[in-house]
Amino acid sequence: MIDWDVAVNTGVRLVRPGPQVDLADARQAVAQLRELSTVAAGHVRDFTGMNPLEPTGPAVIVDRPGWIRANVDGFRTVIEPVLEQMGAERLNSGGAAAALTSAVGSRITGVQLGAVLAYLAGKVLGQYELFLPPDPDGTLPTGRLTLVAPNIVNTERELDVDPHDFRLWVCLHEETHRMQFTATPWLRGYVQELMRELLLSTEMDAGDLITRLRAAGEAVADAVRGGEGNLLTAIQTPEQIEIMDRVTAVMSLAEGHGDYVMDAVGPGVVPSVERIRARFQKRREAVNPLDRLLRQLLGMDMKMRQYEEGAAFVREAVAQVGMAEFNKVWTSRETLPTIAEIRDPSAWVNRVVRPAAITE
Repeated sequence: MIDWDVAVNTGVRLVRPGPQVDLADARQAVAQLRELSTVAAGHVRDFTGMNPLEPTGPAVIVDRPGWIRANVDGFRTVIEPVLEQMGAERLNSGGAAAALTSAVGSRITGVQLGAVLAYLAGKVLGQYELFLPPDPDGTLPTGRLTLVAPNIVNTERELDVDPHDFRLWVCLHEETHRMQFTATPWLRGYVQELMRELLLSTEMDAGDLITRLRAAGEAVADAVRGGEGNLLTAIQTPEQIEIMDRVTAVMSLAEGHGDYVMDAVGPGVVPSVERIRARFQKRREAVNPLDRLLRQLLGMDMKMRQYEEGAAFVREAVAQVGMAEFNKVWTSRETLPTIAEIRDPSAWVNRVVRPAAITE
């Protein structure tokens, strides 16, 4: 199990402070981000033809510690029921010694999670939070769009771009994610099911554990040497690799669709979009060696590939069949692209939009 309080305390203690902003500018940034998230939602709706099936208000604006707390809440909501099931089985079979080991291990895991979140909290611009704790009346919220104001302000300063344009550009991407899940209610349950499958597939015996740890060590060494070592893939079992292929496919679709909509809508509503995109891409590529190593080990480079492959899939599929037909992708889990189809959009088009005629 994970000590969630330790995770929050560690993350908040380790996270770097945001940029220096005076109170008036901070309030103006928060107000403008709220306003622009609503403006962006209209642009996304008009361009994609998708409609939310529930009312959506302005984005929630947070600082870095607020982002950490929100993510720990999200992890706890979706992961804790599974961890409790797994932990109960172990404790029932191990007695007091197992209970002590579990308590110590949970604090260590909490520290590890908090440290990772502290690092990520300085990088994330925005996020659609899928998993939230229940409301006081027991109702499960369907999701929440969160924007991390210090990171947005810091990035626009580093890029030396127009703040209004950059904020709207970011909101276009994040509001697309909100539209994906509010217009397609089954998608949230599907993602949660994949996460549950992934968690329940983590059981391994001592021999498997040693093998995974050895692979993790080799991944770190490979990354330090300049290779493509990645901790997330190194510690996966064959069963987890199959599940991760499905996770990667749906996340590539979501991230690529966000990038596609942002770039398609941008030129009409964000005057300096070409300057923003060029400088943002250059910033993505120009990271210091230590930062690059951490990004690689944590799988952030893999996320960048999801943006690129997903956006290429959406571009090609929309070019072949148009936006209205492309939106069939959101019909059900069966119409989602596989990881192979993400890399071959025509295969998805032929399977979902233009299925071959059945012959006698």
